[in-house]
Amino acid sequence: MPAGTTSGTPQVLLAHHLKQLKLPTVLREYDKIARECARDGVDHPRYLLRLVELELIDRERRMVERRIKAARFPAVKSLDTFDFTAIPSLNKMLVLELARCEFILRRENVIALGNSGTGKTHVGLALALAACQKGFTVAFTTAAALVHQLMEARDERRLLKLQRDLQSVMLLIVDELGYLPLSPTGAELLFEVFSQRYERGSTLVTSNLPFEDWTSVLGSERLTGALLDRLTHHVHILTMNGDSYRLKQSAGRRRPPTAADRAEQNQTTAETVDPETGKTSKP
Repeated sequence: MPAGTTSGTPQVLLAHHLKQLKLPTVLREYDKIARECARDGVDHPRYLLRLVELELIDRERRMVERRIKAARFPAVKSLDTFDFTAIPSLNKMLVLELARCEFILRRENVIALGNSGTGKTHVGLALALAACQKGFTVAFTTAAALVHQLMEARDERRLLKLQRDLQSVMLLIVDELGYLPLSPTGAELLFEVFSQRYERGSTLVTSNLPFEDWTSVLGSERLTGALLDRLTHHVHILTMNGDSYRLKQSAGRRRPPTAADRAEQNQTTAETVDPETGKTSKP
């Protein structure tokens, strides 16, 4: 028998065993659920079922939180907070279909193209969140940060390990490709990452440039052609051109004053304060 089963109070022993079995939710909830079941006349199997269900729900929540933390999102975004009406060019039905994450099972890619501020990162993060919630491993990075990591790893002779780590995640998000030009070495290292993931894992790329302008970032027509050949073989393209999503939100917060606002402001400006009584008066 396990040590400690013949001495101590049942509550102390139960707490010990539940900790050993890594069942924190059962430990936290078993007494409260027992009282509820006794009050409602629930039998022992259903009592155990409630406890096990709570443990499973809590365990899944913790696993999702760990996947989100491991992905290193700059912010947690969901499609619930995305305004599809602000970007009419975006295929909403396609985005909702992608949120089911079946494209990850098929090892397909997603490329979001559009000018700056149209919500490409938001959509990418929302799809990445959905992937975490459905049990997929995810990694998020910008193109510039990824190239920096790769070059640093190469200099420190740990490039192969980093490449294996990047290859192992089921969904890799590479944000902001095209915002900064890459060095020839950086472009080649980035190409290797995409090439190693070809038909082995899904990659989501966001870019402010159309495909024909990617050469200006990668610096080589040959490399650009080879990269696009791999990325676009099994791909879903999200077109997100339009007015800046962020500027619209900012403009909404800074709405111009209405006639009523101006009248109130004029009235406030016209009022004076009597220095002796402290009362306001109008001229």
